[in-house]
Amino acid sequence: MKSSLIYLSLLLLLALPVRADVLVAVASNFTAPAQAIAAAFEQQTGQRVRLAFGASGKLTAQIVQGAPFEIFLSADQAKPESLVAQGQAVPASRFTYAMGKLVLWTVQDGVDPYQQLTQKYSARLALADPRLAPYGLAAQQTLSALNLLESTRRQWVMGENISQTWQFVATGNAPLGLVALSQVMENGQIVRGSGWVVPQAFYQSVRQDAVLLKKGAQSPAAQAFLQYLQQPPAQAIMQRFGYGFE
Repeated sequence: MKSSLIYLSLLLLLALPVRADVLVAVASNFTAPAQAIAAAFEQQTGQRVRLAFGASGKLTAQIVQGAPFEIFLSADQAKPESLVAQGQAVPASRFTYAMGKLVLWTVQDGVDPYQQLTQKYSARLALADPRLAPYGLAAQQTLSALNLLESTRRQWVMGENISQTWQFVATGNAPLGLVALSQVMENGQIVRGSGWVVPQAFYQSVRQDAVLLKKGAQSPAAQAFLQYLQQPPAQAIMQRFGYGFE
């Protein structure tokens, strides 16, 4: 029944005579899959999707201050929940679109990042700010599970979001970093450097929620994009970048 409704919604969208852009605020960890999903949606519907990337906290603040976004793809559940509570989003529209995964990553090829970190590591360690970014909180929980929280604290180089954290490692400012698996994986493989995928037991699940914002409540195109996000073609794209599902 659900798939039939989604298919019908897409057919109705294709019949629309006027095609306004869909404006989507996207958590920075979801950059690559969001771009691929938007391209697939555009190809299928002819509807253009405009994406704005940033830290979930900053995007939430922009939405509250009146930014014209119609959809929010957050890196957590708390921020979409808060937008619903503030009357900025449609309550029934919220759902978990992906389960994020954490990886300990280095640009070096052929090395064991886990071994490097756990054997008297003394260099810089990149992670997102746990106060701002869900992946930063997951990184902090991982270090705690490894009994490395206090011994590494002085070596932390914190990004305000997971994209900046990835850049610290990619540019060599930090030899190791705890980043989103989606940032280093493509087609199911880590495409650069070496990575240790952190076991899920080491951190609280990073449940990433999507929500239809008040400004998109009357937009069939925005509603269709949210529905497309739950279809197998979009989920297949997410899996290629290392995301899981409930």
